[in-house]
Amino acid sequence: MIEKAKNLVKRQPVIVLVGHIDHGKTSILDFIRKTHIAEKEVGGITQHIGAYEIEKDGQKITFIDTPGHEAFSAMRARGAKVADIAILVVAADEGVKPQTKEAILHIKKAQIPMIVAINKVDKTNAVPERVKDELSKYDVLVEERGGKIPCVEVSAKTGKGIADLLDLILLVAEMEKLQADISTNAHGVIIESYLDSKRGPIATLLLESGTLSKGDVLGTSSSFGKIKKMEDFQGKEIEKALPGQPVLVLGFAKVPVIGEEFKVFADLEEARAKIEAEKKKISPVISVEPEQKVLNLILKTDVQGSIEPIEGVLRILPQEKVFLRILKKDIGDINLSDIKLAETGRALIIGFRVKTPPLIREIARRKGIKILSFDLIYDLVEGVRRFEERILAPRVVRTDLGRLKTLVVFRTEKRRQIVGARVLEGEIKKGVKIEVFRTPLSPRQGEEEKVGEGKVINLQREKKDIEKGTKGDEVGILYEGNVKIQEGDILVAYEEKRQKVEI
Repeated sequence: MIEKAKNLVKRQPVIVLVGHIDHGKTSILDFIRKTHIAEKEVGGITQHIGAYEIEKDGQKITFIDTPGHEAFSAMRARGAKVADIAILVVAADEGVKPQTKEAILHIKKAQIPMIVAINKVDKTNAVPERVKDELSKYDVLVEERGGKIPCVEVSAKTGKGIADLLDLILLVAEMEKLQADISTNAHGVIIESYLDSKRGPIATLLLESGTLSKGDVLGTSSSFGKIKKMEDFQGKEIEKALPGQPVLVLGFAKVPVIGEEFKVFADLEEARAKIEAEKKKISPVISVEPEQKVLNLILKTDVQGSIEPIEGVLRILPQEKVFLRILKKDIGDINLSDIKLAETGRALIIGFRVKTPPLIREIARRKGIKILSFDLIYDLVEGVRRFEERILAPRVVRTDLGRLKTLVVFRTEKRRQIVGARVLEGEIKKGVKIEVFRTPLSPRQGEEEKVGEGKVINLQREKKDIEKGTKGDEVGILYEGNVKIQEGDILVAYEEKRQKVEI
């Protein structure tokens, strides 16, 4: 068998912007789109395309226009190489934030080149140098600091540095020597998908290699179909698509899952057989450690395309303390069957851009079922994170404050006493807890034994109320506890603080 010769051609780079919410990812994309796509064409960009192309100095660049790094990480979770270059966007006035750190981790996992874009340099409180210092703490060393990561200061508001950013993208792409074989069978990644009420299942494909043509039979792990129509990012009908080019496709039997890889098959029967084989694969058994808590979730979204990014970002949340288990994922408003499943499965209902009818909300309230509704993926993740922290018991941290020796017992009641004591070391404060230690009648090498505990109700020195006593002070203590203090007892003062367990 003679192997078919490869037909390698230069491929346009695919770019993804990642970073913390409100640091300007969307604003940068909007500025690039408005300044590098003709005015009459901007309005024609399909709303759900999920990607678009621009041209700079005669060279094309594809930008993935997703809800931030959540969708990016969801695609990565399925093993798909989505982008060639990642732009880490950090606001010059805020610096490194939680999602910035997550984005850095995603880029490193993807093993693709990074460019740092320090945005909002037009603000009066912008400190780009501080951002570079903070990034170095996370092994992101920009070229100015002796590293290898290119960095550019930009403003999505004024346009400052945007041209430099595009030049950097083309330079890095040139160094990467991006190529694709256009003679092989077409394959790539689903980067967006949804159900259109008029046109049926629609998917945006990003071609990695090969040439995609109208009439080709496509298949993923969840769906297949024959291409009835192809459109570019501006909604113009096209006959062929090349690697690196985002293309909108009509013809899938049902909405494919974002992040799935697609391939071209000889015919529909072959594609159907591939999907059946995928369904028969045995899912791995998920084990939950004894010390882990489990949070069951029911996920309801507006469109199929929202499920995969949400699932992906929930998988990225740390699972060591709370294991997330999705009992159901579906499209549409929250309904009675969701309430019933939540009741039997003790689940939290998550609604993303869907409604909860008043009657359903009232039934949920009476049954004690929690419903959380969100419009942004970032807010959803933070909401789940906060809910996880609520179900975890707070960690109690003890701090020993001081040791005292009981000198005299002034008064004894049922559960209370007034005693005099000297602070031997440290301090004692009003309201703290006390452990009572006593030397046994038959001492074993003089060891003291704990005989009880209680609390300092009030504290006095020279018959005046005080907040605390320090080493050398003789104090009067109004004590309440489960044991009667005796002269000579050693009192250990300590306090406990509850620390919220962070996910």
